[in-house]
Amino acid sequence: MTAYADYQEHCITMIRGIISDRGCQPILFAGSGLSKRFFDAPSWDELLDHLCNSCPSIKYDYGYYKQKHNDLPTIGSEIAEHYREWAWSKSGKKRFPSELFSSEQPTDIYLKHCVAEHFRKITPTPSRIKTAAAKRELEALREIQPHAVISTNYDEFLERVFPDFEPIVGQQILRANYVSVGEVFKIHGCATDPTSLVLTSEDYSEWTRKKKYLSAKLLTYFAEHPLVFLGYSGSDDNIRAILSDIDEILAEPDGLVSNLIFVTFRRNAKSAESLPVEKLIELRDGRSIRVRNIDASDYEWIFRALGTGAPIEKVDPKILRALLARNYDLVRHDIPRKTVQIDFSTLEHAVNTDGQFAHLLGISTLDNPSVFNAVYPYTLTSVAKELGFSYWSHANKLLKQIEDEHGVDIKSFDNKYHITVKVGASDTSVAQKYSQACVDLLAAVRDGLPYSVDHTELSGPEQ
Repeated sequence: MTAYADYQEHCITMIRGIISDRGCQPILFAGSGLSKRFFDAPSWDELLDHLCNSCPSIKYDYGYYKQKHNDLPTIGSEIAEHYREWAWSKSGKKRFPSELFSSEQPTDIYLKHCVAEHFRKITPTPSRIKTAAAKRELEALREIQPHAVISTNYDEFLERVFPDFEPIVGQQILRANYVSVGEVFKIHGCATDPTSLVLTSEDYSEWTRKKKYLSAKLLTYFAEHPLVFLGYSGSDDNIRAILSDIDEILAEPDGLVSNLIFVTFRRNAKSAESLPVEKLIELRDGRSIRVRNIDASDYEWIFRALGTGAPIEKVDPKILRALLARNYDLVRHDIPRKTVQIDFSTLEHAVNTDGQFAHLLGISTLDNPSVFNAVYPYTLTSVAKELGFSYWSHANKLLKQIEDEHGVDIKSFDNKYHITVKVGASDTSVAQKYSQACVDLLAAVRDGLPYSVDHTELSGPEQ
């Protein structure tokens, strides 16, 4: 085993331990580096450079403004004024929508309009990702099924990766209901609403003023869930600002915040002699915070490890979000105002009886034989028939193709596609059963479509 393989094994064990210890799904904190992995998303520097090159009222290259100013928000403010001058020129009035020339519009709306327009133009749908490695990584990212995603990105790529998640943009976050699931928090705004973008020094002053309220809102998430930072460096001012407000609450006696994981891109990770498993992040006022660290050039194995605790498949985040929101309103508003009549007998019985609360939510476990038969209804012969074949060997060939291409023998362990069931007194008396997920997977293989394989092993029903 290579040094990097040992490092991967250590990191996977660490991830699974944190998820098991916290008992809940991870939250992803995504920066521009994550978008850059999948399409030509610019860093903040690259975005400002692009904006300088796109405005005829700007006479100098971006380097002039970098030399003139010490920080990027100040550059954003100066560029915004050039965009306003361009917009009000004869040529500019043809370039920008007429509604932007209202006196009620902020002076930086022309810059932000162009930023939003640029991101809408370059942001792809996941189906347009071409390379095989990126497709596998993207599918593994989706299968994490995180509790929520927090991002400083302007683009809509994450909403497209997680189409059932609800985007919460800008100031909406301060009013959001934090008992919910399946949301993308866009804390620096989104291209769908140019006025929400945090881009200039004035924007950052306002954001800094309200940051403590945001940090307070996020504190429960930070304290309870595994939190994974993707596409950021430890020196990112935005991350340092948020961590500065909460590190005293999160830090453990030895100074380590064990549930915070930074994934750091390192191109030569596989050939490195040694890699760090912790990172020290310098905060303000001379303080620092110590977190977990993973160096990698390929993220697929990290995403697979993060997805090991994924919730039950086919549970719609929209339904869970609506259910939690209704419960929140019931407890917060309806009951105190006495606008509802309450009979808790059914709920009390469900809560106090093993397994009944899951049934109340429409969820069952595999130790129920009827549910097990519904989840794994097929023999390999019936799988073949579902795929349009007349004999089981055709389906078996597709399973062998998966093993050759992905190194996963689906029939060798219990998983979402297959399970081995004991059918007699002898240990050798077993039956192989298959799920609809297996049929769908083999149909993709049969048709030559892109596919990925969930490696997660199930404990299975009592047999």
